[in-house]
Amino acid sequence: MRVVAGAGTAAVLAACATTTQAPEPAPVPPPEAVVAEPVAPVRPAPTPLLESAPVVREDAPLEYVVKKGDTLWGIANRFMLDPWQWPEVWYVNDQVRNPHKIYPGDRLKLVYVNGRPRLGTDTRVSGVGVERLSPQVREEPLDGAIPIIPIDAIRNFLRGPRLVTSDELNASPYLLAFDDDHLVGGQGVNIYVENLEPEQAYTYSVVRRGEMYRDPDNGDTLGYEAIPVGDAEVLEYGKPSTALLSRSLREALVGDRLLPAEPEAFSENFYPRAPAGAIDGRIIAVTDALSQIGQYQIVTLNRGTDHGLEPGHVLDILQSNRIAQDPYSIRRVKLPDSFVGQLIVFKVTPRVSFGLVMAITEPVHKMDKVEKPVAGRR
Repeated sequence: MRVVAGAGTAAVLAACATTTQAPEPAPVPPPEAVVAEPVAPVRPAPTPLLESAPVVREDAPLEYVVKKGDTLWGIANRFMLDPWQWPEVWYVNDQVRNPHKIYPGDRLKLVYVNGRPRLGTDTRVSGVGVERLSPQVREEPLDGAIPIIPIDAIRNFLRGPRLVTSDELNASPYLLAFDDDHLVGGQGVNIYVENLEPEQAYTYSVVRRGEMYRDPDNGDTLGYEAIPVGDAEVLEYGKPSTALLSRSLREALVGDRLLPAEPEAFSENFYPRAPAGAIDGRIIAVTDALSQIGQYQIVTLNRGTDHGLEPGHVLDILQSNRIAQDPYSIRRVKLPDSFVGQLIVFKVTPRVSFGLVMAITEPVHKMDKVEKPVAGRR
């Protein structure tokens, strides 16, 4: 816009030219008077408050609808770099029986509260850039919830193997013979059982002595693996007793032992999380005696409830005892432990626990270390 000075204006300018006094600055409006242009809401970047604060994946969706076949671990891994940090981001609804239960059809939304990521099944927007989570009571059967881990991967394991002592096995009844003179038998076959006490139990687990579990740290015998063979139902007590093989996981052999059916030790009522304290253990066995371990294989650890482990605890797997030959000397150099995967504990005893390998970056082996997970370790 063009400004034309009049006579009054010229006089003022002439007066200014004859003095050294600087003109007064134009008044500045106070900060509260400044009105910013409205900005459209955008996805905010999380600001970690702690070194171990949960980190959301760069490709994480802002919204996800739970589908049948999903697992809690898989959903956590879809949103977060470290799925075991699920409890730190999940909006816990204390009004439901288990707030970590998620059902097909649930709509999960990712929001940020004070710079930290939060996940919830019911979100409402209030104002620009402000997300509020509101609880909502659900009435659905618990068995309709998605599982924590792939149940198919451990289905045949849920009732075994068991940890037993040598004395327990030696004192237990055993398969004496098959009624058809065969050396092996399966489901539907009648068997003769020796040392079966009358009325002690009606159903039994048929097991086979497996490898001895020994603690590599101190050499203590932790027990023996009782490999599940099948189930047997007593038909008639006697000397010997008669029983029916009602379920078969593998061929039964003469000499297999019968143990009272173990109460269901597996519960889906847990969620992935880190142990409260430090864990320093090792993988001492792998199901079916494989030496190299892959994803969704079951491993045995030399740590249990006595060491603070519970179902749902996630552990990092570290490859250990790697040795390199120094090319300029005869020295053999021990290399640092390296991260090779993660597992989740699903069954525990006082001194031994069983875990499912959820992810690997390198092959996992017996005697590899397990410890409390570290955020961002890959």
